[in-house]
Amino acid sequence: MSIIEQAARRLEELRRAGIEVPSIDVAHAPEQASAIATVAPVARAPSGSKSKATEIDLERLGAMGYLTPDRARAKLAEEFRIVKRPLLKNMRGGGDTPVERANLIMVTSSLPGEGKTFVSVNLAISMAMELDKHVLLVDADVARPSVMSRLGLEPSKGLLDILTDPSLELADALLRTNIDKLTLLPAGAPNRRATEVLASDGMNSLLDDMATRYSDRIVVFDAPPLLPSTESRVLATHMGQVILVVEAEKTPQKLVAQSLAALEACPVVMTMLNKSTASEVGSYYGYYGPLPD
Repeated sequence: MSIIEQAARRLEELRRAGIEVPSIDVAHAPEQASAIATVAPVARAPSGSKSKATEIDLERLGAMGYLTPDRARAKLAEEFRIVKRPLLKNMRGGGDTPVERANLIMVTSSLPGEGKTFVSVNLAISMAMELDKHVLLVDADVARPSVMSRLGLEPSKGLLDILTDPSLELADALLRTNIDKLTLLPAGAPNRRATEVLASDGMNSLLDDMATRYSDRIVVFDAPPLLPSTESRVLATHMGQVILVVEAEKTPQKLVAQSLAALEACPVVMTMLNKSTASEVGSYYGYYGPLPD
């Protein structure tokens, strides 16, 4: 293969990786090809360069009642500062005991409709507003995904596709957003064996990669409700921290107790009261451990 052919192949590889490179001028092809063939092997695509960019309509999101970066002093922002504080503390190792995989945070509920996706999205945005944290929001409710629709985005390749298609890498499905330091991983194509896929060695390896590759990354999982499905129970075994969303004045205490029992193997479980009519800052914040008898 000539040096010009080598350079042309390398140019194509770099462009696919998202790196800007010049075209070869036919009049000076040998000289340019020599330079590119010499320099190109040193070039490296930035981490996550295979990910795609997407635009969230922040005005729409705010109108739906969600937290946005320009509402940093709103009451909702203060609520989620209180919610995330113990989570961040555990990530820094400031708790009573070290929490393994503390940067993997699952949000779930006992039943559908309690507000877990609302909490997941707002928590991820709030975490991304930290000065030194990057956040990956994963739509892990693989049976009934809703993160993308809440954000006004179209479904695309995601978690299940990565786990079932050996040719796909994590970066192939990541979506960079116009919210600084917030990246999305959609649920992906439906799969009738979703529970087994989430329990697979491939999922465990993927979670290890998510937890350890970047020390400043927080991964928030919007998981299915616990009681009607089994996916969340499987997923919870891999998590460092879990938030159980409880709908105020509606979710029966016995169902919350059942959910907490299903999560008893998790290192940290926080309950979070949602849809509360209380006006004090922190009214959404729950507490650790099981409910009292």
